Amino acid sequence: MSVLEQLKKASIVVADTGDFNAIREFQPRDATTNPSLILAASKMPEYSNLIDEAVKYAKEQHPNGNEQQILESSIDRLFVVFGKEILKTIPGRVSTEVDARLSFDTESSIKRALGIIAQYEKEGISKERILIKLASTWEGIQAAKILESQHGIHCNMTLLFNFEQAVACAEAGVTLISPFVGRIMDWFVKNTEKKTFTRSDDPGVLSVQNIFNYYKKYGYNTQVMAASFRNTEEIKGLVGCDLLTISPALLKQLANETETISPVLTSEVAQKSELAKIHVDEKVFRFQLNEDAMATEKLAEGIRNFAKDARTLETLIKQRL
Repeated sequence: MSVLEQLKKASIVVADTGDFNAIREFQPRDATTNPSLILAASKMPEYSNLIDEAVKYAKEQHPNGNEQQILESSIDRLFVVFGKEILKTIPGRVSTEVDARLSFDTESSIKRALGIIAQYEKEGISKERILIKLASTWEGIQAAKILESQHGIHCNMTLLFNFEQAVACAEAGVTLISPFVGRIMDWFVKNTEKKTFTRSDDPGVLSVQNIFNYYKKYGYNTQVMAASFRNTEEIKGLVGCDLLTISPALLKQLANETETISPVLTSEVAQKSELAKIHVDEKVFRFQLNEDAMATEKLAEGIRNFAKDARTLETLIKQRL
């Protein structure tokens, strides 16, 4: 049995791509997208028609709108049409991201999320099959709390790098978090003397293990979907995690590997952990994030890069207007 086949028995495998062909090849249950993935897919000739569809929709929705309105509407629509196509090839859910430029605006994030869900529902797609992705800023977490509790909309908190972010998400009652394993490791490679890691000492892997154990020990319903892997070693260090979102390149490697693997993360192991329960309010959240140079830098960098890719997508769309 391949490592991928074994992995699917212990964790839900999610495809980290906007490429429908890759999703069909590896048959994950769920799929996740972000501005960078949509941008990459949008540059493929076979998906050019989806940009045209998004622009046409935005023009129809805002016949007298200014360019910025049409651009915003086109971006959201592009994410929805990609999500709609992805859902034709998977049995589960797709994650659709709210514009990263709203990461510090709770009210606007909620408004855009409700608009995205309304578009899906007009296409006959239930909100149960959608995860709204928001950055794990304090404002993003508060937006998710309202979307979950008042609107029944499931949220996936992305760009998550430290323990306090994870605890705040669980206390807000969000459906899912996406801690970024590889980006944590990237920071340590760049900023410390240690340049290589194994599955047993990788700082990204250890961070997710800590969060998973805390959630299971204290009975939080929020699920952990480890993301942003750099190699298969990191994935093998998190066997048993609720979900794992993996790029097509690493899915291919796992499908070709035959090592015997077994669950690393289990509720039984979590119960034995000595993690103390904490409460994270806004003051604790902001101070602990400030104390954590890695999380502060990686959160800011992630938002900047997603915002940059959103602007590049807008440039592509402008050419079609």
